[in-house]
Amino acid sequence: MHIGMVGTGYVGLVSGVCFAEFGHTVICVDKDEGKINSLKNGDIPIYEPGLEELLKRQIDAGRIKFTTDISEAVKGAQAVFIAVGTPSRRYCRDADLSYVYGAAREIAENLEGYTVVVNKSTVPVGTGREVERIMREEAPDADFNVASNPEFLREGAAIDDFMRPDRVVVGTCTSRAQDVMSEVYRPLYLNKTPIVFTKRETAEIIKYAANAFLATKITFINEIADLCEKVGADVQQVARGIGIDGRIGSKFLNAGPGYGGSCFPKDTLALTRAGQKYGAPQRIVEAVISANEDRKARMADKIIAACGGDVRGKKIGILGVAFKPNTDDMRDAPALTIIPILQQAGAEVLAYDPAAMNSAKELISDVSWQDNAYDVANGSDVVAIMTEWNEFRALDLKRIRSEMSGNIIVDLRNIYNADEMLDMGFHYISIGR
Repeated sequence: MHIGMVGTGYVGLVSGVCFAEFGHTVICVDKDEGKINSLKNGDIPIYEPGLEELLKRQIDAGRIKFTTDISEAVKGAQAVFIAVGTPSRRYCRDADLSYVYGAAREIAENLEGYTVVVNKSTVPVGTGREVERIMREEAPDADFNVASNPEFLREGAAIDDFMRPDRVVVGTCTSRAQDVMSEVYRPLYLNKTPIVFTKRETAEIIKYAANAFLATKITFINEIADLCEKVGADVQQVARGIGIDGRIGSKFLNAGPGYGGSCFPKDTLALTRAGQKYGAPQRIVEAVISANEDRKARMADKIIAACGGDVRGKKIGILGVAFKPNTDDMRDAPALTIIPILQQAGAEVLAYDPAAMNSAKELISDVSWQDNAYDVANGSDVVAIMTEWNEFRALDLKRIRSEMSGNIIVDLRNIYNADEMLDMGFHYISIGR
C-alpha cells in the first residue's frame, strides 16, 4: 500500500518507519526542511533505541521517503495519517488542534481517489468529526473517510510496541474505511493481534481513558508508598502482593517521584477538560493530576529533609533527568520541578543523564552538567537517583562512596537494596520502604 504520513515528530516518524517495515511504501511529509534533509540521510532528531538502524534499512530498501511537499505524500495514497503535534495551550491548557486542522485542509486539497484520512495524533473526542467537516468544506467532491487510530507507544520501547502491540484500535464509521485499515495492519493478523474496530468517538476516548488509568495506578502506588513510610511497611512488597491479583496486574505499580512525559500529563488534563465540556466531571482523574503535581515538589522536600532540612551551600548530584529511561524527553519530567526547588533552597546541583542533557540544558539553568555518574558524585554531599537508567543499576558503589563528600543517597526509583546500601556506609533513603 501507499501510505502518507503528515508529521515526522515522535509518533509520525516511528509509525512511518514501522509501516515501511511492514512492507508498505511510506512518504513522510513535514514543513521543517532541515529535519527532512536529516531524515533523508538517516539521521533522526529524537532518541529512541533501534529507530535509526530501522530507518536506514527502510531507506536502503526504498520503502520510505521524506519530503516537504504534501501533495507527494497524499496523491495516490490509500491511507494518509495525521501525526502532528497537539500541545496544550499555554493559558487554558486545552489541546491545540490548529496543526491537525491545518493538515486536514492541506490533505483535502491534494486528495486523489478514495483515501482514508486517519487521526494518529492524540486528540479530544469529537476531533474526527470536525476534521471531516473541515475537509468536506474544503473539498466537497473528494472521496474519503476519516478514521481514528490512536497510538499506544511507550517512549524507549516504541518499535516493539508498534510491531507487537497489545491491540490496535481503529474508529471508523464505514466498512470501506475498515477494509483499508485492515489492509494497513494486515501483517499484524499473522501475530493474532487484536484489532478493535469502533466508532470514531469511542476510539478517541479509549486513548485518553487508557493513559488516565495508567496515570492513576502510578499515583495510587505513590500515595501508598507515603503510607508505607509512615508505618514501616515496604511498598515494593505491597505492589507485588496486589499486582499478582489478575484484576489489578503488576505493571505501573512502581513507586517514584511522579509521572511525566509527553502523554500522561497532557492526556489526563484533556480528559478532565472533556468531562467539564460535556457535563461529565472526571473527578478521579482531576485528583490524580493534583496529587502528581504535589508529589514532584515533595520529592525535592524529601532530598532537603535528608540533609537535615537545609541544603544551603551543599552539592547535590542528580542521576537522570529524563522523565523515564531510554528517552531524551524532558516534557513534564519531575526533574523540572525538583531541581529548581533545590536551587532556590541554596543547593549547587550537578547532574548527568545518558540522553537528555541537551534537552535539559534548554529548560534548566545553572546546573553543572557532568560526563558520567562518578563525576556527579565527586564532591557531592548527596546523590539523588531520579531516572532508572540501566547504567545506574550497577554502579561501582565503593567508588561512588569514595568520590562523595557526604554519604547520603536518595533513591527515588528504589533500584538498590536498602540493607546492602547501609552496609556500605551510605545513609540510604528510598521511596515507601
